[in-house]
Amino acid sequence: MKEKEMFKLNGVIGVILFLLFGAVTVFCFRQFILTESFIMIIVSFVSLIITVLIISGFTIIQPNQAKVFTLFGSYLGVIKQEGFWLSVPLTVRKTVSLRVINFNSDKLKVNDLEGNPIEIAAVVVYKVFDSAKAVFDVEDYKEFVHTQSETGLRHIASQYPYDNFNNDYEISLRQHSDEVADELTRDLQERLHLAGVEIIEARIMHLAYSSEIAHAMLQRQQAKAVLAARKVIVEGAVSMVKSAIDQLSTEGIVELDEEKKAQMVNNLMVALVSDKGSQPIINTGSIY
Repeated sequence: MKEKEMFKLNGVIGVILFLLFGAVTVFCFRQFILTESFIMIIVSFVSLIITVLIISGFTIIQPNQAKVFTLFGSYLGVIKQEGFWLSVPLTVRKTVSLRVINFNSDKLKVNDLEGNPIEIAAVVVYKVFDSAKAVFDVEDYKEFVHTQSETGLRHIASQYPYDNFNNDYEISLRQHSDEVADELTRDLQERLHLAGVEIIEARIMHLAYSSEIAHAMLQRQQAKAVLAARKVIVEGAVSMVKSAIDQLSTEGIVELDEEKKAQMVNNLMVALVSDKGSQPIINTGSIY
């Protein structure tokens, strides 16, 4: 249902009309008592009804608040402008907050893209932009936001792996929080547009492996870190060995055949790559 502006008058004008018709009611009733004129009692009765109707039309709108008006089941419109107003009498009014609202979802247990069970939760920040949709298109827009947010979070969690072990360019839940947050925001906005709700931000606030696989995954992460460190060490050692042999050959410090080069490379690599300190052997004779 499309939101439309409700007919309204300034509340001060309403007060003036109320006092005017109230005075007419009192005057006509007094004249009826004095003259017993049938016309005066009719005018007094009509004026009294109008006065009561005016009272029922007064409404106050707080800042960042909207009121949705219906009359005998028919939708009339919405008033968002704060202040004291006179609107259509005898209407039913439902108040909708336009303030920014945030909530933390429950921790959900879902499977990521690789099928690993994980725990995930998100914080969602939203506000109502269409009061009519929030009131009429869904039963309870706050409950609708909570339910759909959990559904969207489950969907996004199943689209990406928890961590990136094989492809440095693949998006993962842990390493690419900004990209995942943007995707979650877009997904929730599509789901909640029906309720007249705008998603300002949706971001993962809790992410962890489930307890039954947490230890195994920690060992996997540690093994990956060790392999990455070893790779850096080996690459550095190869560079150092090559530089040492090239420098010895260039400066003519010692002549080495291929066999001795291979032996030197082996010794240097063992010394540089080994976790434990190597024990030097001093050769006082010929290198051959």
